[in-house]
Amino acid sequence: MTLANSPIAAAFLTLISAALVTALIVPLVRRLGLRWGLVDAPDSRKQHTLPMVRLGGVGIVAGFSLALALTWQLGGFAELAADKDQLIWTTLAGALCFFVIGLADDLFALPPLPRLVGQVAVAMAVWSEGVRIGTIELPFGLFGGDPTFELAWPLSLLATVVWLVGITNAINWLDGLDGLAAGVSGIAAVGLLSVSYSLHQPAPGLLAAALAGACLGFLRHNFNPARIFMGDGGSYFLGFALAAVSIVGPAKGLTSVSLLLPLLILSLPLADMSAVIMGRLSEGRSPFYPDRRHLHHRLLRAGFSHRRTVVLIYAFTQWLAALALVLANAELRFLWLALATAVLIAVVVVFRRQMQQEQEVG
Repeated sequence: MTLANSPIAAAFLTLISAALVTALIVPLVRRLGLRWGLVDAPDSRKQHTLPMVRLGGVGIVAGFSLALALTWQLGGFAELAADKDQLIWTTLAGALCFFVIGLADDLFALPPLPRLVGQVAVAMAVWSEGVRIGTIELPFGLFGGDPTFELAWPLSLLATVVWLVGITNAINWLDGLDGLAAGVSGIAAVGLLSVSYSLHQPAPGLLAAALAGACLGFLRHNFNPARIFMGDGGSYFLGFALAAVSIVGPAKGLTSVSLLLPLLILSLPLADMSAVIMGRLSEGRSPFYPDRRHLHHRLLRAGFSHRRTVVLIYAFTQWLAALALVLANAELRFLWLALATAVLIAVVVVFRRQMQQEQEVG
């Protein structure tokens, strides 16, 4: 039996190998970063108080790439059709380009506009190679006639660029607390993995498995108290990869439900980014103006500790992923939703009691 005949085994191997490789490579990256002085200095807007290496994205990309290479070598992608083969390679190339843009910012502190221009250019390039939102199916046959609606190329290009660039920056802006972006990205990747397999699309599922594993391995060194940051290189890579996998995976189902799945899984970082942009614009400031109005900042001000804030956002993200499984008609979907709901409620109840006890003691 080859991995091509056992997609579940292929996904499991990919996830575990990505986690192990990432966990082993990240300490080496940290030592090199400290030796070369490539650190993120603390300031009033940031949570850390000591200089931190911010090149963890190198380890994430290495773990992701080597795990996929192993799966490919063992035949996990053997049954790819030619068109799907191209989409997978285009997704990988685009993710690496976004990583390079982020890494350049980590090393040289690029202004926001050049970064945005580079992101848009790469998104347009992958759109031209077929990674695109091109067709949607209106729910319940709205407006009569054929429910399938094909987007004209300008609308397809706009929708694809907004999706790819928007998700990328949403993950990047979420990277404000130890372990937050990596954990949310990992949970989202597991959600995309499950949904992709439910829709019988194992190739995008393998990319999601590699992402989930890389995030898990990185969390070994990034959860509070973090010893290394992923940097913009890591967050750009994760954000673009999640966005692109959702296009070549669930969104390729071309149904109104499948289009909602990645949007639902990634709705928390998207909602946070949207609220921050609207707040900044309402004050007459640039959308790129740094401040402390993100969801995690608000939870910290509400009295949650660093770890509680991160775990609470984890719990809500996994609940959204479970809800997406219900929409995808995955096996045991209601069991997963019930478990996710129980976890969310338990986290809220436990944290509330702990905070009340701390206030009484204080």
